[in-house]
Amino acid sequence: MAEAARAAVPATVPAPSRNRVGRQVRVPKTAELVAAHLRRQIVRGELKPGDALPPESGLMEQFGISRPTLREAFRVLESESLITVRRGAHGGARVSAPDAEVAARFAGLILEYRGATLGDIYRAAALIEPPCARQLALKHTADDIERLRAALAAEKAVLDDALDLVDAQDAFHALLIELTGNQTLILLCSMLRNIIDRANASYTAGAADADAQKAQALKGHRAHVRLVGLIESGKADEAEKLWQRHISSADDVVNAAGPKTVLELLD
Repeated sequence: MAEAARAAVPATVPAPSRNRVGRQVRVPKTAELVAAHLRRQIVRGELKPGDALPPESGLMEQFGISRPTLREAFRVLESESLITVRRGAHGGARVSAPDAEVAARFAGLILEYRGATLGDIYRAAALIEPPCARQLALKHTADDIERLRAALAAEKAVLDDALDLVDAQDAFHALLIELTGNQTLILLCSMLRNIIDRANASYTAGAADADAQKAQALKGHRAHVRLVGLIESGKADEAEKLWQRHISSADDVVNAAGPKTVLELLD
């Protein structure tokens, strides 16, 4: 397989500029080619989460590779959280669903390297989420409203538990994006919300003034209730402006509690 794959990859590729003519292309290692094949099967749904991969001996025969090469391919897929591998007599590799939390961790490392602050994350959310609220106000179904009201009920049930309320309110934000149906927005926002959720939980757990923290949480819940009312009434401009203020307010409160880097939150 490795020799065939190498033969299929040209040593050089045409380039649009003179400076790139003859640039060498790195030929993938055999383990990378095997990982790419299995990755495609997972992403395309040919292998489902929870499915067991064939035994190592079968995969070695299928791909014409050695055990060390196969295990190197497994390590690549494990690092991407696409499989989990258990060693031993009853072990083996099983497929995992692609996880936005993994993407958030890698994105967080890049953001940290580029000097991004937690405030940057909130401001990005403030650019993305309010237009989603507007879109839902303009176009929604009765089921959308029912799901939003169920999320509000989940918040109301834990108003006296600060950490549970953080989780419930974060779930409301995620649902707001999910209801747009835009998979790209859902992924981008899930990466941002993963970092913001950690910041909110960290702020709540470390809050010295419990009464002030609870007052802030109740204020957030009231904003959520009002937003659902605006969405249901089709008041797009008001919904968008309310959500813009809401996210900006949360940014101010959490950041005032003390500077936190993205990397610290992801550790």
